[in-house]
Amino acid sequence: MSSASRWLGQAGGQPGGFIAGSLCVVAAVLGLSASSPRPVSPAAPLRVCADPNNLPFSNDKREGLENRLADLVARELQTSVEYVWWAQRRGFIRNTLASGRCDIVMGVPSALSSVAATKPYYRSRYVFVTRSDRKIRVRTFDDPKLRSFKIGVQVVGDGANTPPMEALARRGLARNLVGYTVFGDYSQPNPPARIVTAVATGEVDIAVVWGPLAGFFARQSNPRLELTPVPADGPLPFEFSISMAVRKDSESLRATLDTILDRRRPEIERILDDYGVPRAAVTEVPS
Repeated sequence: MSSASRWLGQAGGQPGGFIAGSLCVVAAVLGLSASSPRPVSPAAPLRVCADPNNLPFSNDKREGLENRLADLVARELQTSVEYVWWAQRRGFIRNTLASGRCDIVMGVPSALSSVAATKPYYRSRYVFVTRSDRKIRVRTFDDPKLRSFKIGVQVVGDGANTPPMEALARRGLARNLVGYTVFGDYSQPNPPARIVTAVATGEVDIAVVWGPLAGFFARQSNPRLELTPVPADGPLPFEFSISMAVRKDSESLRATLDTILDRRRPEIERILDDYGVPRAAVTEVPS
């Protein structure tokens, strides 16, 4: 989702009210409006809208997984990538893809109705993040140990709860929660990573983080961090499929991207592996 936490901010995790960062887990889609797109020709650069400070997804040094995916798509189209950099805040889609500034956004929830989404190219989920040396073993939100822990959760603001916040609040654990905004301090590198750093430093005992964000930064952590998949919790979704997005009137481009996703599946899987993205089986039905 870019980080899905940025996109899946409504209670119950319904896309449309809000990255990840993801993980990887944007209010930017509110108020999305139609516009007249610029046609894409084979000779024209592939114009990609992306956040310049949002690893593991993208940055202006082109070091993110979505930067690599954009390069892959451009090679298939026999063209180059031209970036439109825009911070993933409220209005991101409206000010970028919908306004005609770019042709594609590399990562959105597959169920996002305001865009034309490709078939999913990966599916991930929230994970529990803990320090290995503390031997914390939590596998469900009903574990009684959580009542004695400080629990890091991703926060999107605007009164919207992420699925982990909702699940923990339902169990009377609201006072245990420590919120880390998915927007973060944008003057610092990769602001969504603060929640993973908080586990490493002991600021919190455990955190519930969108998988791609957790997987990437856990690999860089010392002390070592462990990731445990969050299980299903009634109607609350903790697992989401991720697609590329084009405008709704760009059906030809979407069809081309779907073909590329099928043809280059092994290379895409290697890219996701390189960034430590925890994955579930991809479903064709958006969710």
